[in-house]
Amino acid sequence: MALTKAQFAKLERTLDQQYLSLLEEVRDALEHSENQQYVELIDRAPADIADQATGDALADLNLTIIDRHVREIRDIEATRLRLSEGGVGVCIDCGADIGFERLLACPTARRCHDCQRQHERTYAHEGNPTL
Repeated sequence: MALTKAQFAKLERTLDQQYLSLLEEVRDALEHSENQQYVELIDRAPADIADQATGDALADLNLTIIDRHVREIRDIEATRLRLSEGGVGVCIDCGADIGFERLLACPTARRCHDCQRQHERTYAHEGNPTL
């Protein structure tokens, strides 16, 4: 599917807005990575093991959020490259067109709706620890 100039421009603007927003969120998260709650918990004397565990959990959560944002930024950069090469809008699994509405909702989409749904069903268990 070839995007019209208007669609191309709108998709670029959407990607740019998401990119800038994510960069700002990462920047803010990194600035606060000292995590005031963690610092306050550790600085209190005497700190018990529950305080330390809570502080560690807060720090881990902050790092997880940063990691997710960085992955999204990389997806946007890859999409920008595909956009410049004309590779946006074609499903990587079946080769069908990805609807413009889907691209607006998820500009980094690499699969059509049906293939994405199948992909999620097939790989839903990955990343979920089991015993």
